[in-house]
Amino acid sequence: MNLANKITLHGDRVVLREATPLDVTARFALGNTPEIQAMFGADPAAVRDITPEAAEAWVQSHIDDAYAWIIEAGGALAGGVRLHTINYSDKRAQIAIGIVDPDALGKGIGTEAMQLLAAHAFDTMGLHRLGCRVLDFNERAIAAYEKVGFVVEGREREAALIAGKWHDDLILGLLAQDLKR
Repeated sequence: MNLANKITLHGDRVVLREATPLDVTARFALGNTPEIQAMFGADPAAVRDITPEAAEAWVQSHIDDAYAWIIEAGGALAGGVRLHTINYSDKRAQIAIGIVDPDALGKGIGTEAMQLLAAHAFDTMGLHRLGCRVLDFNERAIAAYEKVGFVVEGREREAALIAGKWHDDLILGLLAQDLKR
């Protein structure tokens, strides 16, 4: 995919769009919420305030990645989503999503963003399978993935040490024919 021509994906309430330098201010304003960072695998007690440099790096990583989009809901930055580890021979990729706006949690924004990206991966890119990993205690994310059609295919026991406690990683998969649109 040409970085200059990353397509915008439109849903009913969510837009997946290319990141721009203007997103740095919005990302910085959202900060680092300990609860959200814990869902990404960080120790909530060790989460520090976001720095302008970290906000810029987050946005730049989305700009530089041909398969990364900003999740925009209600005209505001809500998070980011990307495909990675793309294997065109096997027609598969991994999907990762991060809602960084605490006010966007539990409103179906992540579910809709994943549906948009999965439809793009299957319909436009010709992929057959998407996979992801999620911490076993991240019930909100697991429920969102399952609403999209992902199924739990495995468990990697004690794969993440967070705040001195071991947690399992769940391995989820979605086949093109199982996508719930």
